Amino acid sequence: MIGCMHLSVCLSVCMRAFQLPEQGKKKARPAAGARNRQPEKLHGDGLWEAEETRDCDQEEILVLTDNEWMHYAAAAAAQCQSSDLKAAYRKVDRPAMEAWYMDDSDEDQRLPHHLDPPQYVSHEALAKLGVLHWVLDAVIYEDDPELEKIRADRGYSYKDIITVSPDKLPNYEHKIRNFFEEHIHLDEEIRYCLEGSGYFDVRDAQDRWIRIWVKKGDMIVLPAGSYHRFTLDANNYIKAMRLFVGEPLWTPYNRPQDDHQTRKDYVNHFLQGQQDAVIAH
Repeated sequence: MIGCMHLSVCLSVCMRAFQLPEQGKKKARPAAGARNRQPEKLHGDGLWEAEETRDCDQEEILVLTDNEWMHYAAAAAAQCQSSDLKAAYRKVDRPAMEAWYMDDSDEDQRLPHHLDPPQYVSHEALAKLGVLHWVLDAVIYEDDPELEKIRADRGYSYKDIITVSPDKLPNYEHKIRNFFEEHIHLDEEIRYCLEGSGYFDVRDAQDRWIRIWVKKGDMIVLPAGSYHRFTLDANNYIKAMRLFVGEPLWTPYNRPQDDHQTRKDYVNHFLQGQQDAVIAH
């Protein structure tokens, strides 16, 4: 629905008197290549790419968030004394994570399954169901201060990486069927998409399916007790980081689980008010 839009802005700036913000420094990475090379599309969507060539013999790629870029560009312009450093910036606008209500078709589960016409679901509506979402730079997931802050704030002490595809996941057919069986967990389900894409389906307060399309850079949290399922999309590939508080417990409790205390807690905390509002209406 939303495509990528590229915006290139060329500046001549002097960086000798300017220091990058600390977060930007942590994201800086060297770039090999010829002098005065044109900027390439950044692998991490939703970020600014800054290519710098100092005296035409030192090249560096800086990976900056929107806020960092604004700070960087403003300070550079204010402090510019000469033009011996040229910087080219390209904004790669990443489409927002999309979610929509699903149809009732029995067609291939990897298809989008839009209603006709499509009915999209906002991030605010997902938040009311307890679904949390961040967009991170998956290129630097091994040393990303934003990711580490989220982990520290939420107590995600455990992490591992799983690759789901027909040729990468042992016993693939059996596992993908299990993933797509509607279930709850007794703890949050946290997934950070490093490569590829896939669908998480969640139930709303009226028990309708909402399909959430996660792609590279999306980190999603599904609350304990929420009915959900997972499947690959037509690309048949996702590489994701799994996070957990303490030792991981991946046990699914397939529906029905309405009498389970974890499910009751979820309904009372997130769904009860929405269900009551529908009944009153």
